Amino acid sequence: MNEKLVKYEDAVRRYDPVLGIEVHVELGTVTKMFCPAAHTFGAAPNSETTPVSLGLPGTLPVVNARAIEYSVKIGLALNCQIAQLCRFARKNYFYPDIPKNYQISQSDEPIAFDGHLDVELEDGTVYRVEIERAHMEEDAGKNTHVGGAAGRIHGADYSLVDYNRSGIPLIEIVTRPLTGVGDRAPEIASAYVQALREIMRTLDVSEARMERGQLRADINLSLRPSPDAPLGTRSETKNVNSFRSIEKAVRFEISRHAAILDAGGKVTQETRHFHEEDGSTSPGRPKSDADDYRYFPEPDLVPVAPSRQWVEELRAALPELPQARRRRLKQEWGYADAEMRDVVNAGALESIEATVAAGLSPAAARKWWMGELSRVGRSTDTPLVELPVTAAQVAALQGLIDAGKINDKIARQVLDGVLAGEGDPAAIVAARGLEIVSDDGPLLAAIDETLAAQPDIVDKVRSGNLGPIGAIIGAVMKATRGQADAQRVRELVMERIGA
Repeated sequence: MNEKLVKYEDAVRRYDPVLGIEVHVELGTVTKMFCPAAHTFGAAPNSETTPVSLGLPGTLPVVNARAIEYSVKIGLALNCQIAQLCRFARKNYFYPDIPKNYQISQSDEPIAFDGHLDVELEDGTVYRVEIERAHMEEDAGKNTHVGGAAGRIHGADYSLVDYNRSGIPLIEIVTRPLTGVGDRAPEIASAYVQALREIMRTLDVSEARMERGQLRADINLSLRPSPDAPLGTRSETKNVNSFRSIEKAVRFEISRHAAILDAGGKVTQETRHFHEEDGSTSPGRPKSDADDYRYFPEPDLVPVAPSRQWVEELRAALPELPQARRRRLKQEWGYADAEMRDVVNAGALESIEATVAAGLSPAAARKWWMGELSRVGRSTDTPLVELPVTAAQVAALQGLIDAGKINDKIARQVLDGVLAGEGDPAAIVAARGLEIVSDDGPLLAAIDETLAAQPDIVDKVRSGNLGPIGAIIGAVMKATRGQADAQRVRELVMERIGA
């Protein structure tokens, strides 16, 4: 990393950051956007192509109706207007992964426009992201650059092209400039993309797996001296594919832009590559404006005209969206605002919901997932949803406590067994012999043995000093391997001593 940087805190104190975010979402249709080729992640290179996706002469595209449906659903979920008529356009540029030398996209007539998404940050602050447009297009192929450093084209010995991805349907969601973000710009950018991913999965229009490139974010950033100044020159960091990387890219670009402006220089309008290893960016190519792509209407495709009746039918059939679902569950569960934020931030919402559905109270479900299970997740660096325990097992574990068969201490041992794959809680209790001793006979034997070994403590308790009784109860619990009911032990000790 050779870029000069200004300390982030200094940069955001002296400059006003403005963001723009373009998110590409790969739609989960069975076939491609304009041809019947399948698209399967991980398929052998160039095994899922047709003459259309290879751009062979004389081929004609046919629109994928399911992709239109998914695009309308996304537009509705983002509070967009749905176009009564829109067109595809040719976006002209040469690159090896575009075999036709143009991409079929949409220019000034997108299928969805003028929307917004309210994004809730970790502390409960809500930032409204204005959506300029959501338009349909086809994806390009994938270039693999062999040799050189970091897989980039610069210095590579040769390049390979896989056209399996060519023609996969995309929806590109473009924001208006995000102003007033201040020092929270990285957090807002990351939270917005997270909210989009949640929506895509809720709508079941995409798996939105960022590590597979099914959801990719381009981060535009500029700085200006004050909020009332004109927008500065922007850079565009391409294809950032994790939430943490989005935050790092925004922080780096703010620091880099500030250093250039401090030195009296001019920011170059360009694309940038993000580097996961150190969170830096490096130059790509000069950023083209729309005029450079020579857009013109796609002559081989008729306009798309979604009927108002169909659009309203899709609107009525939308599932409950993530924000509305969280509000409903918070009210149903009786959680405070801070409690619900903690649950959402910990990624525990789905797990708690499933555990409540399995019969546990919301308070008990929260106790397990935000307590012991969160501790296990942190210690093993495992997301809660990936822990090897089911909601039914958590509910069964609490059920054993409620039935008086185990106590909280034993429950932690049982949970360890569940996580180790030993089976369900009841089976582990039986196999390990962990059930609480409920027969007074064995308890009295342990109590008598303990009292005989500590006559001085017995005398103190008998004389009215109940403070030392805890030592007796602790010794009995140890003798029974923690498998006694502590309250019952106390009652029997008091009876035995005659206190």
